[in-house]
Amino acid sequence: MCKGLECLSVTCLERAKVLKSLFGNLLHRPDLSIMGHSHKSEKTRVNMDEPTKWRESFDNLLSSQHGQCSFRAFLVSEFSEENLGFYLACEEYRDTKESKLSVKAKKIYDKFICCDAPREVNLDHETRSITKTNLEHPTPSCFDLAQEKIYTLMEKDCYPRYLKSPSYLELTRQVRAG
Repeated sequence: MCKGLECLSVTCLERAKVLKSLFGNLLHRPDLSIMGHSHKSEKTRVNMDEPTKWRESFDNLLSSQHGQCSFRAFLVSEFSEENLGFYLACEEYRDTKESKLSVKAKKIYDKFICCDAPREVNLDHETRSITKTNLEHPTPSCFDLAQEKIYTLMEKDCYPRYLKSPSYLELTRQVRAG
């Protein structure tokens, strides 16, 4: 069991390993090569226009599997990957069968929203309260307000920083050089 700063450094090391894994794979694996030199199917490679499209809108970034991977790696480096995790969990939740809504909603709430949640997202008290009330009778839209708040937070705060980050700038530089 770790204590104090020792625990913090272990967590930082774990996050650094995740970041290296996520972003390193995007740039260096032949099957994910941004330059397109691969014998794998087209679906596994980053299209050369993709990083440029990510700059056009946050929706373009999130609609791209490789964009999500790159953005998640950036969020890991900023210690805020829970935001994307929550957003994606809500997207998946909307497609949940009605019979499983209650169980899945509770898992999302316990993981991301309740006080002291392991991956707690930054929500105001009112949104947190409304979401908790929504869970009394779960529907596919019970997380919509909370998801919208987190989306806006990422779009207005994290996304602009991502576009200025060394990782994104290197990715676009490689595309231009290719």
